[in-house]
Amino acid sequence: MKRALLVGGSGLVGRALLDQLLAHPAYGTVHALLRRPVPGWPQHAQLHTQQVDFRALPALPAADEVFIALGTTIKQAGSQAAFRAVDFDAVLASARAARAAGATALFMVSALGADPKSTVFYNRVKGEAEQAVQGLGFEQVVLARPSLLLGDRAALGQPGRAGEGTATRLLRPLSGLIPRSVRPIAAAAVAQALVAAAQQRQPGLRILSSAEMQPR
Repeated sequence: MKRALLVGGSGLVGRALLDQLLAHPAYGTVHALLRRPVPGWPQHAQLHTQQVDFRALPALPAADEVFIALGTTIKQAGSQAAFRAVDFDAVLASARAARAAGATALFMVSALGADPKSTVFYNRVKGEAEQAVQGLGFEQVVLARPSLLLGDRAALGQPGRAGEGTATRLLRPLSGLIPRSVRPIAAAAVAQALVAAAQQRQPGLRILSSAEMQPR
């Protein structure tokens, strides 16, 4: 059975990944790295959690696959530098540590519009993170680029994101009319697409567009 390493399991997609990995028969162990304790996490024999400082990661337990769902916003982080410390530095450090622990496949949540040459800071950092992890020697790299995420952040003890809430209220009645490429997407659908991709074991790089991850 496979050993999965999960990074960022307290967020919308990360928590959906946690639930789906624990329920999937292919995984015997799920080791989750957390920046801080998360109240109410499931008690499961397969689940092992470790609180870490992403600025100085310890050697990680052996893993076959790593799932990275780290992310914040500039508003929550407080500055562009603090945002980059999470969405680039911590992401790259986690991927590098997972590779050193034996992981040969990486599955990462990025964002719609990620581009290392973008003039938009958020998109540029996301694109730079994508570019960086591709150079670490993983046999398989799958990058998910979701549009606006749907999910209940309050239920996870997370602060709400005003932009998401407003957009969700305005766009939900019109969802059928919005192109699949930019239509808001449930966090669980993104997690499902990543876990499904992990079972295919296709070497090389694969980009999961938001349209591709939308439920049929």
